[in-house]
Amino acid sequence: MKGEELQDMRTAYLKGTLDKEKLNEDPLAMTKEWFQVAVDQDIFEANAMSLATVNEDKQPTLRTVLLKGIDDVGFIFYSNYHSRKGREIEQNPRASILLFWKELERQVRIEGKIEKISEQDSKAYFKSRPKGSQLGAWASPQSKVITGRSELDDRLLELQDIYKDQDRLPKPAHWGGYRLVPHYYEFWQGRDNRLHDRFEYKREDDGWVINRLAP
Repeated sequence: MKGEELQDMRTAYLKGTLDKEKLNEDPLAMTKEWFQVAVDQDIFEANAMSLATVNEDKQPTLRTVLLKGIDDVGFIFYSNYHSRKGREIEQNPRASILLFWKELERQVRIEGKIEKISEQDSKAYFKSRPKGSQLGAWASPQSKVITGRSELDDRLLELQDIYKDQDRLPKPAHWGGYRLVPHYYEFWQGRDNRLHDRFEYKREDDGWVINRLAP
């Protein structure tokens, strides 16, 4: 692609508006509402979200994970505790997540602190996963350098043989759930001429303060 072609790539956002009087006073409930719209419209991987953490050099790092739960406290996802993100969360629990649904021209940006969910809840979710996913959690030394694909394939074959007579595997001790507990939200609705609608929710002692932001 030529540089001129890249510069000329642009889209008019015309699918909706966002007005303050139509906002839910509870940003978590508002996120649930938007997420349900994405699910109802069969958006591919509607629960895919970007997760930003910070490493020991204060360098932000970013990856895509899957949102697997929304409770009354925050947003839940699962990972290997020994992975790069797991180590970074252990050192610094401050993080951000981003849900972006391009088909709706909407995004939600959320900032907060990450905590581990209970071991009981992690075990319950792991038990619900397909056996193949359970095997994968055991087979992969996530984020570590490996010699090649064969290292993963050989480990998977080994585990398949060990657990060939079992429908489910036990949860690895190094694997489980995290919850991001928010203190900040920003809701974004695309508008024409790049004059998008943006609203922030900031946590104060007496509740959430809502402000409109310039695009």
